Amino acid sequence: MPNTPERPRRVTVDRGGPLLVEGPVEVVGDDGSVTVSRRFVVAICTCRRSRSYPWCDTSHRRRIAADEAEGP
Repeated sequence: MPNTPERPRRVTVDRGGPLLVEGPVEVVGDDGSVTVSRRFVVAICTCRRSRSYPWCDTSHRRRIAADEAEGP
């Protein structure tokens, strides 16, 4: 899906969370599989805990909550 030089695709990094990418997007996995989303904005999982990987299902929230419960 081509981008134009006038309007590059925007990617927002959410520390501890997913990458938010303006859609539509096409994600190519390390095994060569291609997954497509035509949504306006997609959340791409960076923690690899998502059951719908490569899309984020908010599984990272459980990890953050567990880390906060442990404390410093």
